[in-house]
Amino acid sequence: MPRAVDGTRRKDRRKKVLDQAKGYWGRRSKLTRVAKDSVRKAGQYAYRDRKVKKREFRQLWIARISAATRAEGMTYSRFIEGLNKSNIEINRKVLSNMAIEDPKAFKVLVETAQKALS
Repeated sequence: MPRAVDGTRRKDRRKKVLDQAKGYWGRRSKLTRVAKDSVRKAGQYAYRDRKVKKREFRQLWIARISAATRAEGMTYSRFIEGLNKSNIEINRKVLSNMAIEDPKAFKVLVETAQKALS
């Protein structure tokens, strides 16, 4: 009786891992065992960094808003406090974009925040 081998399932499983490791350097893209570890680790980094990306962008937006408000003679925290007191609900992404692309409108917001604080 002939011996049964794993057949295409084994080949398909290994091929899937090697396809995912395509573009990796050296043995990581050629050898199944090494590629499997690299692909698993890459997946962990990808999962983690999808969360980290949100934090980093928020930090960037806050830094941009802070720079723009300091140019107008106000701090970031006082600016946000003024916006909250004047019931203006604009998220930080839009504020950051406004500071870069439409400085006149941003200046109006800063003045509104200053009025609300005084």
